[in-house]
Amino acid sequence: MKKALTAYLCGTLFGLGLNVSEMINPTRVIGFLDVAGVWDPTLLLVMVSALVIALPLFSLIKQCTQPFFSDHFMLPTKTRIDLRLITGAILFGIGWGMAGLCPGPAITALVSLSVEIIGFVTAMLLGMWLSMQWQKRIDR
Repeated sequence: MKKALTAYLCGTLFGLGLNVSEMINPTRVIGFLDVAGVWDPTLLLVMVSALVIALPLFSLIKQCTQPFFSDHFMLPTKTRIDLRLITGAILFGIGWGMAGLCPGPAITALVSLSVEIIGFVTAMLLGMWLSMQWQKRIDR
């Protein structure tokens, strides 16, 4: 119960942060990517703010022997940069640049009930499902 409540509170805080910073507004993100036009630095300020908060906390977390709600830390084991990672990053970047949304802000923006947002999230979920199906075939 404690773990679920913490996840809910963290997700709510994340969603509120996205809303307050207007990162659920695709024009903000597209404006950030428009470096040759009318550039909007809002996303840069959001990223810098996140780093200012996260970096000191990562130092504190490294000193802990165990996380609060698990028996052990779950860190990535794959460290190699391969074609799959690069392809995924390129596809993610293209989609992010075209739509102005990535998964977190898109899910948060669902509360707007915008047809465009609902369509984007539907396409995103379909793409995730297709990717998992493709990966299952490759792993056989």
